Amino acid sequence: MVAVIHSSKSLRNILAYNENKVRQAHANLIYASGYAKDLDQLTAADRIGMLRKRNELNSRCKINTLHVSLNFHPDEKLTIETLQQISESYMAKIGFGSQPYLVYQHHDSSHPHLHIVTTNIRPDGSRISLHNLGKMQSESARKEIEIKFGLVRAGTAQQVDIAKLKSTVKKIQYEQSNPQGLKKAIADVLLAILPTYKFTSLPELNAVLAQYQLLADRGSKESRIYKHNGLVYRVLDKQGKTVGVPIPASAFKFPATLKYLNRRFQENISARDSFKVRIRNSVDTAFHHKAIKSFDSLQHELSKENIHLVLRKNEKRVVYGLTYIDHKTRCVFNGSDIGKAYSANAINARIYPNSVEAASIRKLEQSVITTNGPWEPQNRSQYKPEYWQVFTINRDLVKTLMQPEGDGAITA
Repeated sequence: MVAVIHSSKSLRNILAYNENKVRQAHANLIYASGYAKDLDQLTAADRIGMLRKRNELNSRCKINTLHVSLNFHPDEKLTIETLQQISESYMAKIGFGSQPYLVYQHHDSSHPHLHIVTTNIRPDGSRISLHNLGKMQSESARKEIEIKFGLVRAGTAQQVDIAKLKSTVKKIQYEQSNPQGLKKAIADVLLAILPTYKFTSLPELNAVLAQYQLLADRGSKESRIYKHNGLVYRVLDKQGKTVGVPIPASAFKFPATLKYLNRRFQENISARDSFKVRIRNSVDTAFHHKAIKSFDSLQHELSKENIHLVLRKNEKRVVYGLTYIDHKTRCVFNGSDIGKAYSANAINARIYPNSVEAASIRKLEQSVITTNGPWEPQNRSQYKPEYWQVFTINRDLVKTLMQPEGDGAITA
């Protein structure tokens, strides 16, 4: 289960969003807590009236509305009764059990999910603090509920596996979408990727999003968006060019802003570290057992392990960078982050042993072995920056580093 919390100044907008879904037959109101009437007796005026009156008890509090979404795995077939119990348990555990709230079951996405609308104003006019609500109470509540109801745990291999992701979240087709449908398609992709994949930068995130023809864009450094730490999401066409009107990250009812992503970047640095070895082993195995003659053939072999290799090319179509996306562990790495032997230059040298890069590496290695001490090229301009660093190394270590595959491969 993935829980997403959004606080707001506008009760009317949040309720209108959910009530419109009901009118369009894309949602049902399945539970109402703290209301005097039974669920089937509540009118639209009753639903907003209770929450509005509560908010009026504290006119000084501007952020007085809470909008929660509880998202479940596509394979989970949960009854209305179970969904009611889950929502009731969740609200109690985050400290909102005594508050009036409405629970809507939405049917507009590929996975089961609920939307809960409530207020943080108590009957005496005091307010419930929303500070760290998502990080503290919600995270604890989520884990307890997953155990109690036997739900698929967020962040596990079960939560998003590549086969189901590809079958339920599809590439965004700009030509076939109206504005409302386009926003929903973007939201589906973001909900599948942002909470579950381990990326540490915007380019790494975009390597994943590009597979669904989507781009997270800060704009140019001179733009107003960039200067105000803003972020927009843009749809890409089949050639990778942006099309249509961008959608601000703040327009979504779940965290998708640059502030949220920056926090994810930091969290993911350590979270992904132990998964490097799987990619290393997969690359080395591909070279050891197959005749890898091109980047295409390497991509094909890695795809068998659910690893997508993204080639970054310059204007002359020369590969200058690699990004590895491991869909099994949901980790994203630049090649150099895994090790020097997995960077674009090193992989190019392994594929094309007669290339300039391969010759540069061999010349570097031979110089190190010959001198058995510090080495530096006489003309640094002949070499890529990573190859003209000064080395102090002995022959035994060099011999180990020269091994072509396995644990002896050159690593950073």
